Amino acid sequence: MAPLHVLDDRLPTGLESVGSLLKRTHPHLHVSKHKLRQAQGIELVRLKRVQGGQTLGFSSRPFVLCGLPMRRLPDGQLLYERRNGHFVLQITGHPNYGVPFGQDRIVPIFLATLAVRQQSQTIRFKTATEMLATFGMHTGGKEYRRLMAAFERIFGATMFFGTDAVRSRAKVIQRSRFNFLREAQLWYNRSSDQVPISNEFENVVVLSDDFYQEIMAHPIPTDLEAGKVLASAPAVLDLFTWLSYRCFFAKGEESIPIFGTFGLAKQIGSVEYSRPRRFRAMLEEWLETIQTLWPECPARISADGENVVIAHAASVLSRAEGLAGSGSFR
Repeated sequence: MAPLHVLDDRLPTGLESVGSLLKRTHPHLHVSKHKLRQAQGIELVRLKRVQGGQTLGFSSRPFVLCGLPMRRLPDGQLLYERRNGHFVLQITGHPNYGVPFGQDRIVPIFLATLAVRQQSQTIRFKTATEMLATFGMHTGGKEYRRLMAAFERIFGATMFFGTDAVRSRAKVIQRSRFNFLREAQLWYNRSSDQVPISNEFENVVVLSDDFYQEIMAHPIPTDLEAGKVLASAPAVLDLFTWLSYRCFFAKGEESIPIFGTFGLAKQIGSVEYSRPRRFRAMLEEWLETIQTLWPECPARISADGENVVIAHAASVLSRAEGLAGSGSFR
């Protein structure tokens, strides 16, 4: 018998574990650690929703109506735009850092959540890795460096958000241009446990006046446990947040076009697909994932494949409201 120290997947008795045996003899039955964690996360989201114990977070309106890009923009491209009906979102990236993208979207969610919870423009938290833990991400050096890069992109970006509306005889244009953050001081403890260094080294982020006012005027409730499950799938996270908002306000059955000037493809921060059929197929997959988290989600693709059909529903139940000081859509 081989020495125990080389039998990595063996029990202390020398017998092979069930998991190792299945992986070796029936690889199609093997469930990866990632998928197992995802399944456990989905189970927790559904359980907390049924029990009225959802962990309430908040998103800011511009990023619910129009998502950040899913992928890094090509080198040299510093302007990004998305439209949602009469709403328009433009983000100009810093020349040194570029435009925020991908998992960077968890930074505005985290900051908006703390701003509403603390009812303050100046946000304080003990360790920068609290954000990683909030979204179920690893807290090692690699992920921390990604987080710092995300903060640099967010800090350096300028956001342009507004509406175009036609009222009677005149066209009304409302515009607001602002940065996300006014000031940020983040400390990194190199030890693996990432405990606070001391009270002297507290992390402080000061939101810009306009961004803070936007958050407080229009806090959009979201389920943080669902955000944790979807943090590594930005497109699905965008769609989940968007559906939570649109379904809550739906008066009855409504149809949103998938393509065209006012289409969903122009709103969420999805990558551009060469064929509509490809985007529609991805949309179908995203909806399936969302409905595992939120079984009552009424969204579906119409029979002709041209629209997303929704109805009134709530992803955040009223019993979870009030945790952060404001739990209603505005």
